[in-house]
Amino acid sequence: MEQRKIIHVDMDAFYASVEQRDHPELRGKPIVVGHEGSRGVVATASYEARRFGVHSAMASTMARRLCPQLIFVKGDMSHYKEVSAQIQEVFRRYTDIIEPLSLDEAFLDVTDNKKDIKMAVDIARSIKKEIRQETGLVASAGVSYNKFLAKIASDYRKPDGLCTIHPDKAADFIKTLSIERFWGVGPVTAKKMHSLGIHTGADLLAWSREMLTLTFGKAGNIYYDFARGIDNRPVEPVRIRKSLSCEHTFNRDILERNEIETHIAAAADELCARIKRKGFTGVTLTLKIKFFDFTNVSRSISRDSEFFEKDDIYAYAITLLDSISTDFRPVRLIGLGVSNPAGHGDEEVWRQLSFDF
Repeated sequence: MEQRKIIHVDMDAFYASVEQRDHPELRGKPIVVGHEGSRGVVATASYEARRFGVHSAMASTMARRLCPQLIFVKGDMSHYKEVSAQIQEVFRRYTDIIEPLSLDEAFLDVTDNKKDIKMAVDIARSIKKEIRQETGLVASAGVSYNKFLAKIASDYRKPDGLCTIHPDKAADFIKTLSIERFWGVGPVTAKKMHSLGIHTGADLLAWSREMLTLTFGKAGNIYYDFARGIDNRPVEPVRIRKSLSCEHTFNRDILERNEIETHIAAAADELCARIKRKGFTGVTLTLKIKFFDFTNVSRSISRDSEFFEKDDIYAYAITLLDSISTDFRPVRLIGLGVSNPAGHGDEEVWRQLSFDF
């Protein structure tokens, strides 16, 4: 079987870089795209800001404390989409097998490419060069034989990185990786793995498939394969929606149970409207609570039939709320989402790992 040639392209600090490109007075300065208010969150931080410890998803108040001279920029999503379309056009010169993950990153399968270029790393180098020439922006790229390793490679030498993980070197490379670098291992899972003595790819490799599935459920199969450099997911040019969600950050933290339930009812109403508008339903319902200290708790429940009625969604959401201790813990955000369309089985496990709001 022919080894695939996969490239993962990731724009460096995309939103912030677009702003610095378009506004010369911002160049070389620590900026973030996001809202500066007390309830604001950083969407993207420039590399100048990252040197102070500022990063995406951080509360704006914390970002300001870390970097008092930080410049906040509101951002323009429609403009970012236009720039993203320019970048996608560069991709299409080489292949039509493109799987966008967001406005600023995508997988490309260049095994059979339009220019008959033999080495995938040469394609990645050309893509980076054309993006810089035509948009003035910098991209990092990772090259390997599957999506898992290509994504890790693109992160490995940021910014302006280009890294190839060759099949012959993959096993040794994976052994040295910290477990946090594994795609799909978030803070909660990493903490659990640390408690079990799993800190690196080598530690993960020592666990059997049986023990991993007993400990982590179906996701254990993915961790087992990743430790061995196995990822058979194809690059999907047409992405099927796997989840639909809504969330709200409150102007003030809420504490009373009846107020929390009122906001869940509002979220159920909005989610139901989105379900009908998008024509998407799923058999898994997820409730997300973010507390005043920015800790997150999520609970999910699955059933045989799909969720699409407001009252049904609300009733199950309250059941999930009952499993979360909110006593004396002010709540900052509530989110609801559905995932896993009926008829999709174990193939959806990876999407569940990365399901987020």
